Amino acid sequence: MSTAENFAYDPNMPVDPRVEILVNELIGRVADKWTLLVLEELEDHGTCRFTRLSKLVPGISQKMLTQTLRAMERDGLVHRTVYPVVPPKVEYGLTALGHSLGEAFCGVWQWAEANLADVESARAAFDGRG
Repeated sequence: MSTAENFAYDPNMPVDPRVEILVNELIGRVADKWTLLVLEELEDHGTCRFTRLSKLVPGISQKMLTQTLRAMERDGLVHRTVYPVVPPKVEYGLTALGHSLGEAFCGVWQWAEANLADVESARAAFDGRG
């Protein structure tokens, strides 16, 4: 059983400030749509070269993809493999940490599927109030 499965939230327990900082940083990182989209594509397609990723993630610029991959690599979510060939070959793949973060966000997909009709109905009601 994983640590996450054993965890029960207790609001009376003191929070390690390092954990709080990490959670805030990761929420900021994954709230960035590019990180989530790159994470999803690497989960779906496995290890990819930069050019393939840029085609799989619609609308992302080369600069933004570079910045996103560097940030994900720094956080330990992706690994970067450089092959000593000409022209250079670089591949990106999810680490175990990246896979586990992807699994954590599966709950969001499941929630969206279960509540799609309710959200659409609420939006329509709100938009109709105009």
